[in-house]
This record gives sequence, structure tokens and C-alpha cells, in this order.
Amino acid sequence: MGRHQRNIVLIGMPGSGKSTIGVLLAKALAMGFIDTDLLIQADQGQTLQAIADEHGYQYFRNVEEKVLCQLEVCGQVISTGGSSVYSDRAMRHLRQNGLVVFLDVPLAAVRERIGDYSLRGISRRPGQSLDDLFQERYQLYARYADITVDGDLGSQGEVCEEVLHALPPLVTGGV
Repeated sequence: MGRHQRNIVLIGMPGSGKSTIGVLLAKALAMGFIDTDLLIQADQGQTLQAIADEHGYQYFRNVEEKVLCQLEVCGQVISTGGSSVYSDRAMRHLRQNGLVVFLDVPLAAVRERIGDYSLRGISRRPGQSLDDLFQERYQLYARYADITVDGDLGSQGEVCEEVLHALPPLVTGGV
């Protein structure tokens, strides 16, 4: 199975850097990288925004849960969608062979990074504000996190270094 057997699972709000930091971590640790948003799009043959617009947030979350629960991999950095934490079943599945890292970014930074969130394919209830969504999800991210890293430290490289320092040696192989 190679040097790394456990996965590193990144969770956090849209705009927290999960995909970008995930690629950097995968390179630093010589691991594979999986973006579950891309798996959802491939499964449905539509963009995340189109899925949310055409079918609603509950359908989107059901598809996300299905895709996450079908994921059977080892030694991967997995960037999850921001709404993955709504599924206890999916999070338990990911934790079976993964260490969950919460990229904690303040609401102001999320707002700045994602701009018009109505165009981002964010799974939310109709009319739900970004502020309400942030508060709701923050509790879930904190609940499922094995490690929490400040995702607003500076550059993406600096955040990646912080994640690497926070990982236990069994995951990093001593890197």
C-alpha cells in the first residue's frame, strides 16, 4: 500500500483552501489527491451549482453522502465539499481510515474569498445567509475535526506547513 496508509481529510467552509492546500499537502507528502466536489460532478454529470439549482440542497447532500461513503482509498489527501459534515454517516466513513483536518477560516475571509456565494454551488437552505450557514457549519466542523488549523495564517504555503506540523508522525512518515 505504500508509505502512507491513512488518508488526510480536509474539511472547512467554501473558500477555506481545502483544494489548494490539499494539492500542496499531497505534493509534500508524496500522496495522491482527491477532490470530492469533482467526484460529485462526475457522478451527476453536472456542475455543483447546476445540481443545487435543479434538484435542491437536500438532493445535493444525499448525492454527496453517497459519493463519500463509496470512497475506498488509502494514502490520499481528500478535499471534501463544505457540506460533507452534514452527513454523520459519511464523516464516520471518512474517519475510519482518515485523520480529519479542519481548515478554520473566519467568516470575513470566507466572504472575501468566495465573493458572490449564490454562484458557488454551496449547499444551503433557500434564503439561508452566509452568516447563518457559517454558524451552523462551524459547530459541525469542530465536532468532526481531529486537528484544527488556522487557515487564515498567510500564504497557502504557510497554511500547508502548519498542517504538516500538526499531523502526527504516523501520518507524515516523519516528514
